[in-house]
Amino acid sequence: MGKRQFPGWTPSAIRRGQGPASTAAPEAQMITCLIDDGYIGPGRVDVTIEQSLEAVADNRMVLNIFPTPTTEQVAQLAEAWDLHPVLREDVENAHQRPKIERYGDVLFVVARAAKYSDDAENVGLAEFHFLVRPGSLALFCQDGEWFDGTRGDAVPRLEVIEEGNASTSLLEPNLLRLGPEAVLYRFLDTIVDSYLPVLSEIEIDQEQIERQVFGGDTEVAERIYRLNQEVIDLRQAIVPLQEVLASLQDGFARYSIPEELRSYLDDVADHLTEAATRTAELRESLSQILQVNATLVAQRQNEDMKKISGWAAILFAPTLVGAIYGMNFDDMPELHWSFGYPMAIGFMVALGVLLYVVFKKNRWM
Repeated sequence: MGKRQFPGWTPSAIRRGQGPASTAAPEAQMITCLIDDGYIGPGRVDVTIEQSLEAVADNRMVLNIFPTPTTEQVAQLAEAWDLHPVLREDVENAHQRPKIERYGDVLFVVARAAKYSDDAENVGLAEFHFLVRPGSLALFCQDGEWFDGTRGDAVPRLEVIEEGNASTSLLEPNLLRLGPEAVLYRFLDTIVDSYLPVLSEIEIDQEQIERQVFGGDTEVAERIYRLNQEVIDLRQAIVPLQEVLASLQDGFARYSIPEELRSYLDDVADHLTEAATRTAELRESLSQILQVNATLVAQRQNEDMKKISGWAAILFAPTLVGAIYGMNFDDMPELHWSFGYPMAIGFMVALGVLLYVVFKKNRWM
């Protein structure tokens, strides 16, 4: 009995990059990609989950992508893959922290990709659920976004991506021949790579904040708090993912992962460690900036209080003289003296000038 083929696809056509053109997926429609001997064919929307399972063979695997997953799609996959009820519930419920779990021969991984909006200074996190079994991988885009932030019906062709002015393979044939775990690792690598540009943007904002702090901007504290919250959100995506990769590394020997694939995952782990380190440094730096800003604000307030106190003392001097000579006593020195009024005015001015000079010398004014 020959291998099951999807209509219009042949292994030779896939290797030449031919075959049916990629079909734009309507919202909530599953995209299926056949990977034959390491070469990935264009995405199809006219293939059922059962048909994709029938197409799995020794050198062939299937990638099912759910751009905007629905409860019905999860139920169909759960029935076709015979998923554990707890696993099915986890896939249906989004907004989970990155984690890894294994149910029989099915590996379940949750990860979050990041993108940064510079105008709003906001870190956007898109959640992805991966289900891996022999010969098959299912990807659920829980937030209706692809790794680069494009929406559900704009999922790009997987065989080629644009990087600057050059096109490179997202899923390299030599890597894909190592099995569905290789596809998972490549996607995790893409997610980890999404953290580094975000961190670079945050570091730029941090430098701007430092200039604002030392420039005396009174509204910078709110920006520090907002940016610190974005760093915390990013950290909550990165740190648990380190545990996921560590668990995958621990399972190398148990699940007979090829050595080449181990080296690839180790490289992904190194990049993730770099991202985690930079995130920790950013959080510490923002905390220090916030403390410096609080110190500078207190210092400016102290300077203002000195000026207010100085002027209050200067204004109090003539008030004191006027209050003394305004008392209604019959027997007071110089009360009926013709030069009493000019003397009192002169004494008020002299006392005020003296206090101003003293305060100015002591940098209170």
